[in-house]
Amino acid sequence: MAWLRALLRPSSAPARTMRLDASHARQVAVLHHLGGFARGWEPAECAALIADAAVVTDGVFCGRRNEPLGFVMSRKAADEAEVLSIVIAPGHRGDGLGAVLLAAHLARLGEEGARHVFLEVEENNEPAERLYRHFDFREVGRRKGYYPKADGSRATAIAMRLDLA
Repeated sequence: MAWLRALLRPSSAPARTMRLDASHARQVAVLHHLGGFARGWEPAECAALIADAAVVTDGVFCGRRNEPLGFVMSRKAADEAEVLSIVIAPGHRGDGLGAVLLAAHLARLGEEGARHVFLEVEENNEPAERLYRHFDFREVGRRKGYYPKADGSRATAIAMRLDLA
């Protein structure tokens, strides 16, 4: 569990990104659980998604760390991609890692032929909305009651789109 304690400890080292592989599945699952989602992903689910040829998964790392401090995962179909999840470890939110990670991921998606990227964000998740709008994602719709909450209520999802080309 030393890697988990290190994951939660802030770091000021420069960030780097790289594509994740199945060896990162456990860390991706932990990060997803820390993301505050109603249902976290299990390591086997993460491994299956990472292994899927239609899924692109990138991580962000600081210094010499081998464990990602965050990840983003998207599924590609034709010239479109959908961001399935993006999470930064709680102790590193607000450090700019999300912007570094998303910039690298969008560049990779573009290199792999994606022209349009879609995502959904929970209404009132202001830090995430601010990040997406920084990259010029625009709102294209809303899904009321889309996200289940831990208290049994449901939250609205804001559907967003970015045109890469």
